[in-house]
Amino acid sequence: MYDLIIIGAGPAGLGASIYASRYKLKHLVIGAEIGGQVTEAWEIENYAGIESISGKDLMEKFQTQSKDLGGMIIEASVSKVNKIETGFEVLTEDGKKYETISIIFALGMKPRKMNIPGEDKFLGKGISYCATCDAMFFRGKDVAVIGGGDAAVTAAIHLTEFANSVQLLYKEGTKIFEPAWEDQLARTGKVAIDSFEKIEEILGEDIVEGLTYEKVGGEKKEIQLQGVFIEIGSVPGVVVAKELGVQTDEQGYIIVAQDQSTAIENVYAAGDVTTGSNKFRQIITAVAEGAVAAGSVYKKLKLAKK
Repeated sequence: MYDLIIIGAGPAGLGASIYASRYKLKHLVIGAEIGGQVTEAWEIENYAGIESISGKDLMEKFQTQSKDLGGMIIEASVSKVNKIETGFEVLTEDGKKYETISIIFALGMKPRKMNIPGEDKFLGKGISYCATCDAMFFRGKDVAVIGGGDAAVTAAIHLTEFANSVQLLYKEGTKIFEPAWEDQLARTGKVAIDSFEKIEEILGEDIVEGLTYEKVGGEKKEIQLQGVFIEIGSVPGVVVAKELGVQTDEQGYIIVAQDQSTAIENVYAAGDVTTGSNKFRQIITAVAEGAVAAGSVYKKLKLAKK
């Protein structure tokens, strides 16, 4: 029986583990992807104390620190969490079972789909949701990045190192590039930018060969390319938590109190998946929420022993 099982191994989960170790909590981290979505980040320049680092390297540091402090990390997908008399039973897809007094859901986010014709058909055949993972496969090819936020800008900048040409397409009215990234994008001199009202279809036979989109006003455009990187945000990965009965808001985020607790006793949540930190989806806030959640678990268990 563990004091705590942390479900999710991104910044929030590993941050919670680091603090759980310092509180001497017997705990386990279970995550389908060690490091979470952050590992896909080509460059991080806004994490306090580190001027510039790749997401992969940063999360390796998190993982090393967690293990060095005594945390146990298992790479597996959690299929279900059941309430039992002594706490909770956590089941993984590989058939393992673990019991714990308390839970921290640090489930992170999943890429948001556009749900347009051709998107599912060409997944892995020219469609990607991770420029950091797949940019090298598009060396010398023509590609487009779809999105109006910083993830789209950084993906486009990264792709200029590999692709023959890069087009950045954003939905009219959604462009919210951070000025520093927009300046860096302009300095590359290699990215064409255009807006659209609607992406109509991704074209091709067996692989991506182009896409069509409609401008505001009705003008239709078709571009020839071999790759499309979709960077339009993410949605909370809360299925397992919701099946346990955890409450979410209208957008699907887990509702938490200031101590990161949920409406279910001994169940906490941290990171991008929660309503906490004013929904400011940053590594630094995810780590902070993980730390707060671990501290809350410690206080609850300590009080229970008195």
